[in-house]
Amino acid sequence: MAGQRVLLLVGFLLPGVLLSEAAKILTISTVGGSHHLLMDRVSQILQGHGHNVTMLNHRRGPVMPDFKKEEKSYQVIGWLPPEDHQREFKKSFNFFLEEALCGREKFENLLNILEYLALQCNHFLRRKDIMDSLKNENFDMVIVETFDYCPFLIAEKLEKPFVAILPTSFSSLEFGLPSPLSYVPVFHSFLTDHMDFWGRVKNFLMSFSFCRRQWHQQSVFDNTIKEHFTEGSRPVLSHLLRKAELWFVNSDFAFDFAQPLLPNTVYVGGLMEKPIKPVPQELENFIAKFGDSGFVLVALGSMVNTCQNQEIFEEMNNAFAHLPQGVIWKCQCSHLPKDVHLTANVKIVDWLPQSDLLAHPSIRLFVTHGGQNSIMEAIQHGVPMVGIPVFGDQPENMIRVEAKKFGVSIPLKKLKAETLALKMKQIMEDKRYKSAAVAASIILRSHPLSPAQRLVGWIDHVLQTGGAAHLKPYVFQQPWHEQYLLDVFAFLLGLTLGTLWLCRGLLGMAVWWLRGARKVKET
Repeated sequence: MAGQRVLLLVGFLLPGVLLSEAAKILTISTVGGSHHLLMDRVSQILQGHGHNVTMLNHRRGPVMPDFKKEEKSYQVIGWLPPEDHQREFKKSFNFFLEEALCGREKFENLLNILEYLALQCNHFLRRKDIMDSLKNENFDMVIVETFDYCPFLIAEKLEKPFVAILPTSFSSLEFGLPSPLSYVPVFHSFLTDHMDFWGRVKNFLMSFSFCRRQWHQQSVFDNTIKEHFTEGSRPVLSHLLRKAELWFVNSDFAFDFAQPLLPNTVYVGGLMEKPIKPVPQELENFIAKFGDSGFVLVALGSMVNTCQNQEIFEEMNNAFAHLPQGVIWKCQCSHLPKDVHLTANVKIVDWLPQSDLLAHPSIRLFVTHGGQNSIMEAIQHGVPMVGIPVFGDQPENMIRVEAKKFGVSIPLKKLKAETLALKMKQIMEDKRYKSAAVAASIILRSHPLSPAQRLVGWIDHVLQTGGAAHLKPYVFQQPWHEQYLLDVFAFLLGLTLGTLWLCRGLLGMAVWWLRGARKVKET
C-alpha cells in the first residue's frame, strides 16, 4: 500500500519537477483573519516548492488583526487605502461584529461591509503605480481568495489566468457546481443532506433567496467595474467566477456532505497543517496539573473577541468552573471585563499554538467558534468539539459537525453557563463523539496525496498545459435556457400541442364527413 502511494506521488509530481520552471505567482489577500492565514499558507507552500511567489495584501486593515509575526519566505507588496476610508471601514466592521455578538446578524450589515470592500477596490485600482508594477512583473498565474470579489477584478485587469481558493464549504458561493436541491443544502438553510419532504420544500424555496443574495452581493461592485473597465469588456462577476482555471476548496468529505464535483474542483482541507511542535513549557506545566483529567482548549477565532462582551465571558467562565479539566482559553487579556475573577482551572493567553495543542495527548475537547480552519485542524487530530458559532458560515459548519456526530453546537443567543457545562461534559463522557472524530481524522489523513501535494500538483498541471480548459464542462459556455433544456422542453411541448391540435382537426373532419354521409344515405 505504501509503495503504491509513493508511485502515485512520484507520478503526480515528477512531471512538474521535470517540465516546469519556477513560475511567477501572485497571491492576493484583501481581508484578514483566517482568510489571510489561509492565503499565507498557500504562498508558503508554493514558494517552498520552487515557485517565485509575491503576495499583495492590505496592511493594517480592520479585519487584519495582529498574528504572531513570522518571517515570510515570499515577497510581500502591502498597500493602504486613504485614512478616512480605513476609519469608516473599521467603524462599520466593528458594528458588524457587535451586532453578531448580540445575535443580530443581518444581511444588510454584510452588504455594508461589501460596499466598503468595493470602495477599497476602487482605491486600489486607481493606484496606477502598483497596477503598472504588477503588470510589469508579468506573472504566470494569480491566486485569489473569494470572500472579496476585488481579487477577481485585479486578475482580470492584469489579464492573467487565475485560480480561486474557497475558504469555506461549497454552499457559500455559486460558481457552477451541480447542486441537486434534493440532497445538497442551500447556504443558510441549516439543513443536512438527509432531507424529508418539508426539508426539500424549504431547500427549494431557500435557493431563490440564495440567488437573490448572491446577486445583491455582486451588484455592490457594479460601480467599480464601470469605472475601471471599458464598455464592451466589462466582466460580469458571476461569469468571472466560472473563468477560474481551478477551484481549491478548504474542506474535505470527512467534514462536508458528499456532492458532485467538477474536474477543476479540488479539495485541500487540512492545508493549514504543519509539523507538530512541543507546546510552550508554561502551557505544559499548566496541563500537567490536571493529570489524567486532561484539558479543554477554547479558541473562538481571530476576528471576534468574545472577552469584550461581559455577559458572554461570565457565562463561559462560570461553565468552566464545573469541569475537572484544565481550560486553556485564547482571549486578549487587555479586553477582559472588570471585576470578573477567573476560576482556578482556567488559564487565559493572548496567543496559543492551536494545532500543537490539538495534537497534545491530554486534550479532551475543543470549544470553537466553528471557523473552517479550526474545524479542519480539530478533525486532523481527531478532537471532538463544542461550537459557539457567531456569524457567517460558522452556524452552517456546526450543522455539519453535528450531522457527522463529532460535536454539538450552542447558538450564541442561548449560551448559558449550565447549558455549556452540560454540553461539554456530554461530549467528553460519551465516547461516541471521540470515536466519530477519530474516524473523520482517518478519512482526512488517508488521502493518497496530502493537501499541499494536491495544491502544488494541480497548479503545476495548469501551468504546464497553459490553462484548464480541458477540465471545464461546456455548460459554462451555454446560455441558461440551453443548460436547463428549456428549448428542448419548449420544442417537445410545441410538438405535442401541435400534434394534439392536428389530431383534433382530423377527428373533427372525420366526424363532419360521417355526419354528411349519413344525411345523404337518409335522403
